[in-house]
Amino acid sequence: MIRPPAPVGPPAADGVRVSLLGPLTARTGGGGELPLGPRKQRLVLATLLARPNTPVPVDVLTDAVWPDDPPRTARKNLQVYVSAARTLLGPAADGGRERLVHGCGGYLLRIGEDELDTLRFGALARAGRAAAGRGDRHEAARLLREALDLWQGPPLHDLRESAVVAEEADRLEARCLGVHEDWAETEIELGRAAVAVDGLRDLVERHPLRERLRAAWMNSLHQCGRQAEALAVYDDYRQLMARELGLEPSPAMAALYRSVLGRGREARPAVAEPVRAVTLPADTGAFTGRRDELRELLGVLDAGEERVVVVSGPAGAGKSALAVRAAHLLADRFPDGRVHVRMRREDGTVRGAAEVLAELGRVCGVPEDAGTGPSGAPAAAWQEWLARHRALLVLDDVPDEASVRGLLPRSGHCRVLLTARRQLAGLAPVHRIALPALADGEALELLGKLIGPGRLRTDPAAALRIVRACGALPLAVGVSGMRLAVLRHLPLAEYAARLDDPASALDELVAGDLSVRGRLASGWRDLADRDRWVLGRLARPAEDGGLTLDRAAAALGCGERAAIRAVESLIDAGAVTSPAGEVTAHAALYEVPRLLGLFAQEQEELEELEEREGRREQGLREGRDEQEAGARSVGPPAPALIPG
Repeated sequence: MIRPPAPVGPPAADGVRVSLLGPLTARTGGGGELPLGPRKQRLVLATLLARPNTPVPVDVLTDAVWPDDPPRTARKNLQVYVSAARTLLGPAADGGRERLVHGCGGYLLRIGEDELDTLRFGALARAGRAAAGRGDRHEAARLLREALDLWQGPPLHDLRESAVVAEEADRLEARCLGVHEDWAETEIELGRAAVAVDGLRDLVERHPLRERLRAAWMNSLHQCGRQAEALAVYDDYRQLMARELGLEPSPAMAALYRSVLGRGREARPAVAEPVRAVTLPADTGAFTGRRDELRELLGVLDAGEERVVVVSGPAGAGKSALAVRAAHLLADRFPDGRVHVRMRREDGTVRGAAEVLAELGRVCGVPEDAGTGPSGAPAAAWQEWLARHRALLVLDDVPDEASVRGLLPRSGHCRVLLTARRQLAGLAPVHRIALPALADGEALELLGKLIGPGRLRTDPAAALRIVRACGALPLAVGVSGMRLAVLRHLPLAEYAARLDDPASALDELVAGDLSVRGRLASGWRDLADRDRWVLGRLARPAEDGGLTLDRAAAALGCGERAAIRAVESLIDAGAVTSPAGEVTAHAALYEVPRLLGLFAQEQEELEELEEREGRREQGLREGRDEQEAGARSVGPPAPALIPG
């Protein structure tokens, strides 16, 4: 058992000021430092503060404190640490609500922008980038500098022995570096490179392979008249890249080097004028939930090192809606364009790579005659464009790895967001985000946005039955809401009963030209024949809350090893879900999304019916053939006798 920390009085009435951008500290509004307790309690607090106003699962907190072998009393100990943190921080500033609460998603710590430096930092950074997007560089430089002034050193550097906290700290540091790069580039554009040059040197020494930092340092030295030093920065980087990674600097970096080498102090790198292509679909007002996934996605695309993010999930999970929402929110981060391209045609067939590349070239202004390769000129021109620009590409509904490999950036500041039903395991390095079904509360919120909160309150139990019958998939819940919005006379309980009936559920999920069955059929066609057969066999055993490996093997009539391969093939295809944590195959509970399971059973029944019809037709043909053969064996009738 742990000993509870000594009781601490609540903070002063004027609130708290908590800092993560440096060592973890907390002060009262009057400036007095708050004692944060022993190391494990500070680890819990740091993990909660790194995800402010967002539920943090108990498993994440446990891993932060006990990464290897948590004690049997871990949950009890966490409750003690959380209770101490609740007392330490006092009530939330917005009306005295409880600051630290526990719900189905974990512990949620409520804290305001004026109380936590990372929230203040993010707000200032967004305002600075928005000012830059409007062309107000002076205001942008001021706001970005104000954000950087909150940085007191490597984030949470006193708690990085915890892998969970270290991961959050690295994400914060990447955001800080991105803002420093924005600020330095803005100062250089204003002709004030001297204020940025020294700080850039220190950062480059700590992050030697971060190209954007090095380019800003090189450019600032050049603008300050220190051309020889600027050229030395490039040469050092070129040697480092060759030695550490076996690569050359990007085309954009090489172009900057040539500019510094061949021109005077006032020269600027020769880059094309930004195209500013924006082809995003409209951002839907019905977007609901996905707070953790959206936060993670924005963090990676905004300041992460990965150039490619894969958002995967079953059909109807809301992958496209999440991608479009993120792209709209990052408008100021990608000034050269935010381009959305569908990887399939309206009928669900896959578009060829050449067709997609041609569309990207037209939208982004890549000259048709650009490029250097004899047969790969369009691809070479596209890579050159990616290296010179800062754009966000959303490649929606990707069928497989081969369809996008040639479209992904190899260097530069462009980012690509892929949505796919499959896991796209053959792509690396990428950041992966898997979308599960919505939580019940999120699904009800989405339904309420479409039918009105008043109607939702008339029968909340029936509303909950509706979203659960939809498997809490955003597509199905959305179609239900659109259908109910038209059928105003239909009681929620009656519609819930229709969806509960497996025979009619998919028939009910149609609104105009939007059909859940049609979307499921597209995914079904993508599956290999073997995967379709396996899914049909597993759908019925999985109806009552999932199936174990033993049940899967029994349903498939095969051994464990073959069953594991079959199930994992469906997991890769996005047709079966599995636990998020590490468990053995025997302990895992595999699930088939309810509506996909119903569709799979439909297809299996249709195949059986067609097989029976085929056997019947074959029997009829064989019967006719036997009759004809029998008739031929008798021969023609004998001639009649003619009297003489």
